[in-house]
Amino acid sequence: MELLMTTSATVSVANMIVLGILASVFYKIYSETKAQLPLGMIFFVGLLFLHNVIGVYTYFSVTELYSVALMPYLLAVHIAELGGVLILLKVTLQ
Repeated sequence: MELLMTTSATVSVANMIVLGILASVFYKIYSETKAQLPLGMIFFVGLLFLHNVIGVYTYFSVTELYSVALMPYLLAVHIAELGGVLILLKVTLQ
């Protein structure tokens, strides 16, 4: 279980790094265009970032409350989120 929790927390940190890059890209787009869509995307990225911060915090603070059976699914969710955010970053940079 410890390995799955550490892996999930690591993927969450990777998500936060990519989300930070994505937020800066959207801010650059907003500052150049003054369009409203990048502001909405920055808000969306901020909520995903908050989700990952809360996830990492709970992994280390309330470890004993997590069920062993749930950990593979939580890891899969974080990996899927990382994949989606990486795709969004790639599409945004094109």
